[in-house]
Amino acid sequence: MKKAAFAAILLLASSCLFLACDDTTETIGTSLTDDLDRLTISSDTFNVSTRSILADSVFSRSTIGYLGRIKDPETNDYIIGDFMVQFHTMENYEFPEKEKILSKLANGEIIADSCEISLFYDDFYGDSLATMKATVYEMGTPMEEGIKYYSNYDPMANGHIRNGGIRQEKVYTLTDHSISDSLRAASDYLPSLRIPLNSEYTDKDGKTYNNYGTYIMQKYYENAGNFKNSYAFIHNVCPGFYIKAEEGLGSMAYISISWISVYFKMLDKDGEEHIGVARFTGTEEVMQATHITNDLSTLRQLAGDPTCTYIKSPAGIFTEMTMPVDEIIANHENDTLNTAKIQLTRILNKQHGDFTLSTPSKLLMIERDSMYSFFENAKTVDKKTSFTSTTSGNRYVFNNVAGLLRHIYEAKKKGMASDPQWTEKHPNWNKVVLIPVKEKTSTTSTVSRISHDMSLSSTRLVGGSQNASGDIPISVIYSKFTNKR
Repeated sequence: MKKAAFAAILLLASSCLFLACDDTTETIGTSLTDDLDRLTISSDTFNVSTRSILADSVFSRSTIGYLGRIKDPETNDYIIGDFMVQFHTMENYEFPEKEKILSKLANGEIIADSCEISLFYDDFYGDSLATMKATVYEMGTPMEEGIKYYSNYDPMANGHIRNGGIRQEKVYTLTDHSISDSLRAASDYLPSLRIPLNSEYTDKDGKTYNNYGTYIMQKYYENAGNFKNSYAFIHNVCPGFYIKAEEGLGSMAYISISWISVYFKMLDKDGEEHIGVARFTGTEEVMQATHITNDLSTLRQLAGDPTCTYIKSPAGIFTEMTMPVDEIIANHENDTLNTAKIQLTRILNKQHGDFTLSTPSKLLMIERDSMYSFFENAKTVDKKTSFTSTTSGNRYVFNNVAGLLRHIYEAKKKGMASDPQWTEKHPNWNKVVLIPVKEKTSTTSTVSRISHDMSLSSTRLVGGSQNASGDIPISVIYSKFTNKR
């Protein structure tokens, strides 16, 4: 019995016991049903054509911010990551009552003792000892919800930075030698970049404070409504900050948590003095967006290589696949398309060394015409029009995209029924794209969000119009009932 046919039988009737087999599928139906309802199984293989396409930019809203400047070992070009972060406040947030605040000037005016921004990163690319410099810029106007910002959107060039606002430089290495080795080795240690905001601060109305934390506290005591929700906080107090990689080369931090901390002395419920802290965190509830600078001319050269295809991030190159939908469905319009499997083989990287780019860990397969709306509308995989595959060895395997093929075919059939020129007007009708992504899971381990993977990664795949490794097969299995009643 052919392996493909046997696999189909296991899929369709795993509870059945097979006592004998031969080299054909002619009697499979009778082993499952009686002679009145005969199930026929067949299989076939078709070829998929692929090419690289330039991403140019991607929808950049994400829970991770990318900060740094590195030299791509594959192209020798520079990749720069800057990011914008806004901060969330709990509904109807409250500072302690004024009477409990001990940090005050001689005239009784409430102040903060200190204030800082903390950027925590759980991963990075490059050399943790490379000396880098970033600048924190205060936003004058926020990047607004409802607007689709892509990775080529530059808040500075688009006028979001406040003239005369905070401009705080930070020189750093990702390995913080001010922290002891034992603390850095602890399992719960999360490294961070800490940027103090303790210099004298003048707000947009010309009022001067001893530091930015004092500004935040006094804005609350002037009008607690400024803190009733994140929208009010962002539009009336803190529009956000833009953190820009200014100098240095060699590292890119993947920042997973950001917050502003305001410290002050206060009385606790027992009347004892202690240090109070107000903290506002960058979360999914507010906007975070990364600005990526790539050398597009070099990426175009890679994308034009006909001997393979590329998957490259951040905002680099995707692989486009043209599905042979018409050939797969031809003469099988009334059959059930049970499985359709595609395996994509990786080609080993040309470059090797300590800072070789990693392999994209997860790929999303999505229709070409949905590659923007999928992310803009925060969709998740439905296993009908979208699928994911995790790298396994040197392959990405999509075990069953039969639903996608049937969906594409039905869309074409419906379109052609109303417009004979439908395929000419929809040139991407049978095309899908492979995109590197990251998944965020909920507490129930279900995928709650899929975003573009903007970490540094690259791989080449067997494919392209002039590849020397043969065709890319898609293996399909059909079934149908032949009713003899």
